[in-house]
Amino acid sequence: MDPELEPFVPLFPDADLADPVTARARFAELAASVPAPDTEELELEDRTVPADPDVRVRIYRPLGARGAIVWLHGGAFTLGGLDTEHPWAGRIAANSGATVVSVAYRLAPEHRFPAALDDACAVLRWVAANAAGLGIDPERIAVGGHSAGGGLAAAVALRIRDERGPAIRFQLLNQPQLDDRQETWSQRNFVDTPWADRGKATASWRHYLGDRPATAYAAPARATDLSGLPPAYIATAELCPNRDEDIDYALRLLRAGVSVELHQWPGTFHGSQAILSAEVSQRQNAELGAALYRALAG
Repeated sequence: MDPELEPFVPLFPDADLADPVTARARFAELAASVPAPDTEELELEDRTVPADPDVRVRIYRPLGARGAIVWLHGGAFTLGGLDTEHPWAGRIAANSGATVVSVAYRLAPEHRFPAALDDACAVLRWVAANAAGLGIDPERIAVGGHSAGGGLAAAVALRIRDERGPAIRFQLLNQPQLDDRQETWSQRNFVDTPWADRGKATASWRHYLGDRPATAYAAPARATDLSGLPPAYIATAELCPNRDEDIDYALRLLRAGVSVELHQWPGTFHGSQAILSAEVSQRQNAELGAALYRALAG
């Protein structure tokens, strides 16, 4: 493990989703401990996207932004929201120069699949339909997220492709949760890694799916056809259960003719980019913004 990260491991709460309500409170406390981003150069606005039901979003608009990303927070499908994601949504907007539309999608187990995906797709369609009012180019819209949010972002790209919806220019997938089968080496062996481990992933999928069988829209790794998807940036953490399914997804995208940038961060664990004092975390966060800038600025 990276020596700058190791001292912080005991500060991360137990990876336990048995009681989602308690886990949400602990997650909110952890998020509140992350230094707030500098938003002086950003215009912030909370909006409600008309849908069934309506979806709350928080918009981070840098001066002169031309592109936008629909951003989906992490939290194992069960945790998080606009406030817990604020440190990351603000940083991505500031580092990329793109408008970030952070989505408060419905959480499991109260709202199982496909509720979160429906919310995310509704926001993506709304952003595309209201691009002029948002001050962005409708051909410069990306989708992205962290962890479960990264899995949702990949699912949005699949579903929008299949439904011939608005053009998505780019996928920004940070440590995405993609495969409910948990058959990879990292899923089978990372049973006690910090913050995220095999048991937490199992509980997450159980909350998200319930008794429903998984489809590619729930677990994008199950998709058999990855052609025609947007170019992707995929980042993985070395000590993350999702690592191998993410690398495999990147390789399968490449074989399907999709341009991919894959970055495996050595010595890191799932969510360790929250430790902002570590040099590797600073590079991780900066690279997310830089990758989005490259994708939307050209």
